[in-house]
Amino acid sequence: MNPGYSSAPYSAETVALQGRRHEVSPGQSGGLTGVQHTIVNVPTEPTRDYLVWSLWNFVYGNFCCLGLAALICSVKARDRKMVGDQVGARGHASTARVLNIAATVLTSLTFILCIVVPIVVTAQGEKYPRYNK
Repeated sequence: MNPGYSSAPYSAETVALQGRRHEVSPGQSGGLTGVQHTIVNVPTEPTRDYLVWSLWNFVYGNFCCLGLAALICSVKARDRKMVGDQVGARGHASTARVLNIAATVLTSLTFILCIVVPIVVTAQGEKYPRYNK
């Protein structure tokens, strides 16, 4: 033991602020005040990159190269997501989604018109046989 110190673990000189009250601002109660902290955890969903849909449109519905453009944006969104840039990933994913929607709608309309128009023309030819020579 050190003979220069008292036997008490904490002397009054080492804990001088223990009995002191906090000063209160005007308009506040005289009790002890504390600071409140609020922690908000916002769960973030992983950004979708629409890569499979873009591949489908690139292979089967590459209408005016929209499938290729959607595939490029999907790959960029996946790269940004892997780096940790969620804002950039969301931007590229949004562009890929719009391009995929446009490619799907235009390819579907083209496919339906290629099937429906010949069927309607054939049905009209059977309905009016005199035009059918």
